[in-house]
Amino acid sequence: MVFRKLMAAFGASVEVDTVLSGTTVRPGEPLRGVVNFRGGGSDYKVEGIHLDLTAVVEVESGDNEYKTTYSFLRRQVAGGFQLAAGAQHSQPFEIQIPWETPISAVGGHPLHGMRLGVQTELALAGALDKGDLDPLFVDPLPAQEHLLGALDRMGFHFKKADLERGTLYGSTMPFFQEIEYHAGGQWRRYFNELELTFIAGPQQMDVILEADKRGGFLTSSHDAYNRFTVRYDTGPGTADAALHHGLEQMARHRGWF
Repeated sequence: MVFRKLMAAFGASVEVDTVLSGTTVRPGEPLRGVVNFRGGGSDYKVEGIHLDLTAVVEVESGDNEYKTTYSFLRRQVAGGFQLAAGAQHSQPFEIQIPWETPISAVGGHPLHGMRLGVQTELALAGALDKGDLDPLFVDPLPAQEHLLGALDRMGFHFKKADLERGTLYGSTMPFFQEIEYHAGGQWRRYFNELELTFIAGPQQMDVILEADKRGGFLTSSHDAYNRFTVRYDTGPGTADAALHHGLEQMARHRGWF
């Protein structure tokens, strides 16, 4: 356990350590853990503890691009309490992970390009202080994991993932995830790259495909789009068929496929 000293600027010297119960969590599941505190040389009134779920998002502004950190969920995990000098206090918490939370790990491995975190905010003596980010690893839902595996089986090769600022139709998030692939297998004839976006909910998810389509005779390359819905209570064959149909629709060129 490693305590980090907070509120040094206010002379409080309160130390805090946030410990998550598990290494990964899925969208829609509870994130559990405990916030541990250790008092300094005097008694202090802790006015509240909040946790922020954060994500590093890419923002386009004119011809420039930069990255910034967004808080996409904020929850109070404790109200006021007295922290005696040198005393230790532990505050358990449970936060429901939003269904639309982006994926940041697959198969126990971090997803390249993704940075999610949990940040602890302490309100003490009328001031606020935020600790360092604790990494948050979010595994895909079973339906998401199946579609990612289907793309691998079709010959697509993972490139990277990132978060883009903006709100898509049907979404409540201020950003959306793009999981990028190099086209492979038979699909190399039609696409250069493919981008995949999930908008997940409790019973179903929307899948958005965007492909950089190869140019043909007398045509230049351009983007093609497709969107379909996968219900969690249907078999994997239904999702496979919807994915294949979506790719075919984007690959069509003047009725040829």
